[in-house]
Amino acid sequence: MGTSMLACFGVVIIVCVLAGIISKKMSPMVALISFPFLGALIMGHSPAVASGFAVEGLRSIIPVTGMLIFAILYFGVVSDAGMLDPIITGILKFVKCSPPRITLGTALLALIIHLDGSGAVTIMLTIPAFMPLYDRLGMDRRILACLIAMSAGTNFLPWVGPMVRASITVNTPATEIFMPILPVQGFGLIAVFAAAYWLGKREEKRLGLGNTEGQAAAMEFTLTETQRALRRPQFFWVNLLITFAVFFAMIFHVVDAVMAFMLGIVLALSINYRSTDAQLARIDAHAKPALMMGSILLSAGVFVGIMRHSGAIAAMAKSLVSIIPAGMESHLPFIIGIFSVPLSLFFDPDSFYFGVLPVLAEAYQNLGGDPLQIARAALLGTYTTGFAITPLTPSTFLLVGMTQVSLADHQRFTIPFVWGCSIFMTIIAVMLGVFPF
Repeated sequence: MGTSMLACFGVVIIVCVLAGIISKKMSPMVALISFPFLGALIMGHSPAVASGFAVEGLRSIIPVTGMLIFAILYFGVVSDAGMLDPIITGILKFVKCSPPRITLGTALLALIIHLDGSGAVTIMLTIPAFMPLYDRLGMDRRILACLIAMSAGTNFLPWVGPMVRASITVNTPATEIFMPILPVQGFGLIAVFAAAYWLGKREEKRLGLGNTEGQAAAMEFTLTETQRALRRPQFFWVNLLITFAVFFAMIFHVVDAVMAFMLGIVLALSINYRSTDAQLARIDAHAKPALMMGSILLSAGVFVGIMRHSGAIAAMAKSLVSIIPAGMESHLPFIIGIFSVPLSLFFDPDSFYFGVLPVLAEAYQNLGGDPLQIARAALLGTYTTGFAITPLTPSTFLLVGMTQVSLADHQRFTIPFVWGCSIFMTIIAVMLGVFPF
């Protein structure tokens, strides 16, 4: 089969996958498995050969899938045990009723909670803690939604969804993608807290509050009876130490990332919940999101395996290279970084990272570039800072629903901030040599 025909087949498969997911006619798992396998058969491959392509793709992502599953379980268990409670309480005591402190506290709490990589969990914990403060002072709820989106979105650690998806696409450990952009992320967080302080001062002036220090007591962080029964405050420092150890082992390659979280969950369960029934209950409580994400990633392995080993991605990349204007090749990562936030509005995370990014990475590699630079550029905005502005993910609707801000108002208010943060990080990445201009 010629390159042009193979490229056409690849485009059709990707379009079908995108259409199935975006239209919500199919779940990501169904679309990612069915269309590539059917496409391989139409290309002339036998079922055995097509399944062989899929198995090769699965082999490449099993460690990443294992890491994410055990990361979700680990952070769920230590959160149940109350590791975050003193942090939340301390933040609420600090912010009191000063708008700049409230906005800074919002950004800080969202940043800390998003260590587990779950945007939905970040939204569900941050909004109940801070919305009473916003309402008490009459502060704009759009600011609450904006700061959660900015802070959580800029916290793109190796186990967050976009990073894991990019890792699968370029077949590289997430830590290798992450480490060069860690300083860039640091600058991004500075921008987030600068924006939070500015928004707080603006609200303080608008509300005419002036110096609000000590004018009202701090809000209290309350727990339900079920949550209290699960808390293990006596093990706070132990859980924090285990968490730091997991981070250290993973980032500095003491053990593989999946093993770091596996050992972490073993320690967390053994220390906090010693009976078998209690341990099984904690695993069961967090099994649904872990299994859901794991199934999507394994399905993506099938998609990537078939597309790569059938030659479809290579053919599409060659076709893309042929239409890139002369002299623009080296600017591809920068262009992707600049437009990474708007890409979140047109593609859902699975469609972009498993459908579009492989083609861009392969094309850039054919032009002599490093495909990891394409992945890093995309991660500066696509479903990181841009994760909570798109109507293509449930997190956005959870955010606007809990804050009772319309999607249109949220997008108009938040997009300039998250896109500005993404552009700022892209410029910093160029200055630091992460990818060329």
